[in-house]
Amino acid sequence: MKILIINGPNLNLLGKREPEIYGSETFEDHFTKLQFHFKETELSYFQSNIEGELISKLHEANEDFDGVILNAAAYTHTSVGIGDAVAGISVPVVEVHISNTFKREEFRHHSYISKYAAGVILGFGLRSYNLAIQSFLDKTGVDN
Repeated sequence: MKILIINGPNLNLLGKREPEIYGSETFEDHFTKLQFHFKETELSYFQSNIEGELISKLHEANEDFDGVILNAAAYTHTSVGIGDAVAGISVPVVEVHISNTFKREEFRHHSYISKYAAGVILGFGLRSYNLAIQSFLDKTGVDN
């Protein structure tokens, strides 16, 4: 199984940015742990602060991957374009958030992605990514 993890804006600052919300581990360090833990799965990772690059990567993923884990970060709440990209591809997408967005500011309670996602996982810290990978392996809720 081939899974692509796509992270959006400011997630390159994990480990430094607001550790009380996001923890102190970098995503690169966590990705190494994911690769070790899920050896039977081919994991790839892409991060961008640019909306159009995230959309292009979703389009590319449609051809090359069995599943996508998407943390669009702040674009979750603002980008109709990313929501449309998720709707327009056939590969299943699991939406992930490190924090529980419903415990945060009101504007973070809406997602332009959730309607088109196979599932949504939020609030479990970086472990949210582990749960998303496991959902693909278990085929739980990712059949679209």
